[in-house]
Amino acid sequence: MPRSVNHVASRAKRKRILKLTRGYFGARKNVWTVAKNTWEKGLTYAYRDRRTKKRTFRALWIQRINAAARLNGMSYSQLMGALTKAGIEINRKVLADLAMNNPEAFKAIVEKVK
Repeated sequence: MPRSVNHVASRAKRKRILKLTRGYFGARKNVWTVAKNTWEKGLTYAYRDRRTKKRTFRALWIQRINAAARLNGMSYSQLMGALTKAGIEINRKVLADLAMNNPEAFKAIVEKVK
């Protein structure tokens, strides 16, 4: 009895991954083993960088808050300490957005906690 292989399924699997690697450079887009390895490594990078993105955005928000706070005569750490002491629960994302797009509202918050 001849050996049975499901060529339809295995070919479809290869086509699916080669379709995902379209646009890559050189052999990474059309050589099966290279494309598969590149695609798998790309998934690892995506998983890692979803976490890194959160860190970098938090750092950006802190820089923006610090710059705006210093324009209003406080440092970042003084501002955050004063916000906690005053019982104002506002996160860094919103504070940074206010600092960039609505400086008068940010100034009002700073004046409230001074």
